[in-house]
Parts: sequence; structure tokens; C-alpha cells
Amino acid sequence: MTSPQPVHPSPARQPRARPARRRPAHPAHRTIAAAAATVALVLVMSVDADAASVHAASVQAQSMFGGLRQPGDAAFIAGHRGDRATAPENTLPAIAAVLESEMEYVEIDVQKSLDGEPVIIHDETVDRTTDGTGLVAELTWAQLSALDAGSWYAGEYAGTRIPHFDEFIALFRGSQKKALVELKGEWSVDEIRPLVREIYAAGVQSRIVFASFAFATMHHLVDAAPNLPRVIIRRDLQFDPVWLAEFYRAAAVLTRLQAVEEDPGVVDRMHEAGYGLLLYTLNSEERWSEALDYGVDGIITDEPSELDAWLANTAPGT
Repeated sequence: MTSPQPVHPSPARQPRARPARRRPAHPAHRTIAAAAATVALVLVMSVDADAASVHAASVQAQSMFGGLRQPGDAAFIAGHRGDRATAPENTLPAIAAVLESEMEYVEIDVQKSLDGEPVIIHDETVDRTTDGTGLVAELTWAQLSALDAGSWYAGEYAGTRIPHFDEFIALFRGSQKKALVELKGEWSVDEIRPLVREIYAAGVQSRIVFASFAFATMHHLVDAAPNLPRVIIRRDLQFDPVWLAEFYRAAAVLTRLQAVEEDPGVVDRMHEAGYGLLLYTLNSEERWSEALDYGVDGIITDEPSELDAWLANTAPGT
């Protein structure tokens, strides 16, 4: 007979731990979390988009200005309001003189008439360059187009008219030149878009650079013409020009030689960031020489033919 085996008591059964019950997220919490995630995504996308725009502006500076210069290199030449040394400024004859020359750029000024038409004239009034009087903004296109914009300059230009922007484009499209188009005053997105349509319809979008003094216009150009190069114009460089170029996604800053003399390192800083630096309006060999010593990329001048001849001797091969 076998000995009975000891009986071991069964261990006490432990109660099963219940998983902590998760309280469903409050709808407001879910909304806040979703909004935060969306904002974060938008910020990332915005940073990426801004970085891409800044890079695009830098590439535009390289392509539109033929590369960034070194000190002593020849800058590109832009005829200020056409070649006003040979014809009345901002008229088709002055513009044609540049388009038929060795100059690379023609510079023009565009304003709005009372009825919203884009017209090529520099001053706020018509008094100095026509036989009329009054503010450009208070005259209709019909009134502006009837004015004589040539007699004040020379008798042979009597009857020359203020051009409409589409007349400029019609003349410009037949050339291989580039144009620096300054928008005078403030322009809205809706006011800029007809110019952009005209430019693209003519197939000259790769040869047009917009420019403006007005911060609002520069901002609206980003929306209305995102793929066209922009240049911001500053009389003085009280704001960091690299920051300005980045903020407005501009290919260059256009300023005076005096501003560069006050900050001699500005050209190098702009070039290191990938942006151009242009100067207006230099009309003597002394000033041209100083500008080249700084390595600026472009010079706007009232004497484009003389500057071209001077560069041919000063910087041969360019």
C-alpha cells in the first residue's frame, strides 16, 4: 500500500487586473490637436516654399544678369528711360535706340492713367515732358495719348506720343534685349495681372524684370507674377539688403553708388547670398570706374552709348 502523497493547497487565485479605462478625448481637445498638427504642417510647407522661392530668386539673379560680377568686371548696361541722350525719354524712339544698340537692357517707367491704363512716363505730372499739364493719375489714356511728348526735346520729335505698355511690348518682342520695368507707385495684384498677361502673350517673360520702390507693389508682384524676376529699389540701404531680397524674393537690389560707398562690403554680402546689386543713375567715367571697382552687376545710365564705348576700352572682351 502506497503512502498517501501530501496534498499542497492551491495558491490563492489573484484577481485579474483590469486595464485602465481610457477616457474618450473631449471633442475640443481633438479639434485643438488637429489644428496644431495642421499649423505645424503648414509652417513646414511654408518654410520649404519660402526656401524654394529664395533659391529661385538667386537663380534668376545669375541668369538674368549674366552671372554675378567680381571687382573690375564689366557690369551690364541699362539705358535709363531708353536712350534719352538721343531721343525723348520713355518714348518709342528712345526705347528703339537701346533695342538697336549693343546695350543689354532698356529701363522704362510705368504708371496708371485715370482709367487704369498702363502708360510709360516717369514724372507724376506730364508738365516736364509733354505740352500738357496735370497729374498722370488724373488724366485718361485718351487725354495722355493726345499729348506731344517730343517737341520739348527737339523739333524732329514733334508729335511723338506717350506710349502705352502694349506698344512697348509690341516693339520689344522683336528684339533680343531685356527690360527693367519699374512700376511707379503702388500697384495691386489686379492691376499687375494685365501686364503679366501681355508679357506672356508676347512670349517675352524670360526677358522682363519688374522693379519698384514701393513695398506694397513688391509684395503684390510675388502674388501676381511669381515666376518673373523682381528688383527692389532703395535710395539708401537702411534695411539689410540681403534680408530685403530674401523677404521680397527679389533677384537684386537697385540703389545709388553713395549707398555702396557708405557700406563697401554690401556687394560681397549680396553676392555671397546669391543676389545681384545694381546702381542708378551713373553718367560719368569717374562714377562708372568706382562702380566697377565694387563689382556691381549692372549700371543704369542716361548715357548708355558712351558707357558702352568706355567699357569696351576699360574692360575689353566684354
